[in-house]
Amino acid sequence: MGVLKAHPMFTPAQRLAATHDLLARAVTALDLGFGITLWDGTDIPPAHGNSPMRIVIADEGALATLIRKPVLDTFLRLHIEGRIDWKDGTIFDLAALRPKVKIKQILKKIGFFRLAKALVLLGTAPGQANMKTGDGDAASLKSGDAATNKKNIAYHYDVSNAFYKLFLDPDMVYTCAYYAPDFHWDIAKAQRDKLDMICRKLWMKPGQRHLDIGCGWGALICHAAEFYGVEAVGVTLSEEQAALAREKIAARGLSDRVTVKLIDYNDLEDAQFDTISSIGMFEAVGIDNHTKYFKAVHRLLKPSGLYLHHAISRPAKGTDKDFRKMRAEYRALVRYIFPGGELDHLGMSIANMERARFEIHDVEAWRMHYARTCRIWHDNIIARRAEAEAEIGPEKTRMWLLYIGGCSLAFERGAVGIFQTLASRKNKGFLPTPATRADLYAER
Repeated sequence: MGVLKAHPMFTPAQRLAATHDLLARAVTALDLGFGITLWDGTDIPPAHGNSPMRIVIADEGALATLIRKPVLDTFLRLHIEGRIDWKDGTIFDLAALRPKVKIKQILKKIGFFRLAKALVLLGTAPGQANMKTGDGDAASLKSGDAATNKKNIAYHYDVSNAFYKLFLDPDMVYTCAYYAPDFHWDIAKAQRDKLDMICRKLWMKPGQRHLDIGCGWGALICHAAEFYGVEAVGVTLSEEQAALAREKIAARGLSDRVTVKLIDYNDLEDAQFDTISSIGMFEAVGIDNHTKYFKAVHRLLKPSGLYLHHAISRPAKGTDKDFRKMRAEYRALVRYIFPGGELDHLGMSIANMERARFEIHDVEAWRMHYARTCRIWHDNIIARRAEAEAEIGPEKTRMWLLYIGGCSLAFERGAVGIFQTLASRKNKGFLPTPATRADLYAER
């Protein structure tokens, strides 16, 4: 829809007055714990409490745009542009103060006539969102070929190494941390403990060869070589990640045992590995490519080897057809953050691994660990927001805060989960794992 010109019968002052009246009644009807600040500086205080948080509407056109097309994608584009924002609070405060009143009650309290009048007045205000709708959910980005995979990964991971350094731990681990023995706020310790837990689950031993598919900035392959004595190979499609990982490997004196390859996992040679890990990359593979992916892992793993599959998932639906329908929040994540990305459900992962002739040994849920990890990342960006905006711009900074904060809430509420699944190539009789999990937590 194109930009509508203001109707000569309605002045900006009339629209402002109608907007103020409507939103003031909405704040009361919704019993909001936060207020609203309009484009002329007018403040509508919260209905209860003394929260300083305010939703800021920068121009009347932003509200008009949202009224013309009241969908999540419109709100996201307006927020990323800075035309609808919040101050003196975060997305977590917004979620905690969200309305608890039903829509029918809201309409009754506001009044149909008053609502209709405001909508007519605001409908004449100019100001469509200017930002182009993301196209990360396009079917062509799920093809699974090497060129498309590289393009998708570069979009997300080649933003800026300096930006990622602002909010990640010193080892730059961009996957779910592991908080033990209980939940704490030390992200550096939690990520080191995660790296160690992966190596323990894979029963790494000196002299073994390890492959990390989607190695990021090389934290796991360095840790595995340095503390478990393995020879490690990492593969990534991000040029910026590969460059920094190689610097890290050289600085830690591991160049004789650790290698990073800028290559698609499908193009790896037939050399086999004692252990293989996939930590937070499977989400980029795409459901239609899962069979091909697991066959590749099976081909690269030695008969007695172990594979650790660490991936985000969504709860299963009644049918897989229903499961693949995207809700607005999920589609937005793919459109703007992870082009070509697709989440499966735990049952689908396990079934596909078994079809590829893997035997499942252990499954562990880390959902609340990722809720805590994302919360820490979000708060780290907030603490260094000026630096983030200088590095990637205010628009992308708002987008990342919304994305990481939203992910933390999604994990906390169970909308998404994350599981570590340990498997081996199917093998009669011999099991490459101990009788119990006890040794994972024992001192070594």
